[in-house]
Amino acid sequence: MMKPRNSITKTILKKFKNVSNPRKNPFSSSSIPREKVDCLVIGAGIVGIAVAKELSVNHGRQVLVVDSAPIFGTGTSSRNSEVIHAGIYYPTNSLKASFCVRGKELLYKYCKDHEIPHKQIGKLIVATGLSEVPRLSNLMTQGIQNGVEGLRMMEGYEATRLEPELQCVKALWSPSSGIVDSHSLMLSLVGEAESHGTTFSYNTAVIGGHIEGNQIQIHVSGSNAVANWNGSSELDSELILIPKLVVNSAGLSAPAITKRMKGLPDGILPASHYARGCYFTLSNTKSPFKHLIYPIPEVGGLGVHVTLDLNDQVKFGPDVEWIKGIDDIPSFLNMFDYSVHEDRANQFYPAIRKYYPSLKDGSLEPGYAGIRPKLSGPREVPTDFVVQGEDIHGISGLVNLFGIESPGLTSSMAIAEDVAAKLLK
Repeated sequence: MMKPRNSITKTILKKFKNVSNPRKNPFSSSSIPREKVDCLVIGAGIVGIAVAKELSVNHGRQVLVVDSAPIFGTGTSSRNSEVIHAGIYYPTNSLKASFCVRGKELLYKYCKDHEIPHKQIGKLIVATGLSEVPRLSNLMTQGIQNGVEGLRMMEGYEATRLEPELQCVKALWSPSSGIVDSHSLMLSLVGEAESHGTTFSYNTAVIGGHIEGNQIQIHVSGSNAVANWNGSSELDSELILIPKLVVNSAGLSAPAITKRMKGLPDGILPASHYARGCYFTLSNTKSPFKHLIYPIPEVGGLGVHVTLDLNDQVKFGPDVEWIKGIDDIPSFLNMFDYSVHEDRANQFYPAIRKYYPSLKDGSLEPGYAGIRPKLSGPREVPTDFVVQGEDIHGISGLVNLFGIESPGLTSSMAIAEDVAAKLLK
């Protein structure tokens, strides 16, 4: 794997040789080095990596992946529940539903074939009161319509046989749900992509771009230069990349990058919202559960649920805290607030005790937080993934990915298939 370097000129210009005007002042607009590339993927999260693997391994394209972080998968991809979702929650024929069901199949096969640590442990979605039973029934109907196999409604006593610590009146059993070591998954995908010619350039921030003719030109700079920007002068590019194909899979900063792409038509950028979710871990005790336990979904998320890792450690979360966005430039460097305050546990205890009444006071410890890139805000109808191609923005060879939150990990390989199909049609 390419080691992180401190300068954009060291990462990319060493790889590509045919650079125009490399010796001139890099901060003069007329002398910024330019480099033609085949495929450019912006963002080395799980979706960007899956796209790079799909384009290089399955389609023989030369791919360059750029990310402002020093290594892959430092954003949303490493701050989630690491759950393989079945595809239950999402409207029929939505991208979330189709990508999740297809992605789950691809993901389990890839993990098996490449010996990625994972377990198909199953999930119980629980109704803790009679008023929640109709919603549980609706979830089962939705899952069946989405093509999820093996779903079964259980009475509370049946669920308690599976999980003695669980309290509920009914439960929906999802046998195809599971967990995966997301870091090992990303590491494997990166290795495969690199073995087929993909280059990963870390510490490399995309700060904007423009359309010249019908050609996309992407402006990049070293992350150090962006971090040291004084905030008053114009942020300059160190290099302009001229790719045949571009995939904007930058996650939380995908909207900001699109906003700074001059020449794109007005109205293509969806509204952006951000929801921080905190996780707490269970301290000094053996895991009370063997399966994933989920409550009825709440606005903005799936509720504070039980997730197990591959070492049988328990974590609870995430909750939903709607937060303001940050300015474009800090977002390029993922400078969001990921802190977890101990007093948020006060909201976790009553939520968890609805289905796990034996939870003891003082047993929750702060874990980590993630931020979900949402396209709908509080009290708004949840929105679908947006995979935006030429049919929307009119620019050949460009795909923007917006709102890739849960089930993004499960869907990643299916999204990659769809992106490749749009680009290579």
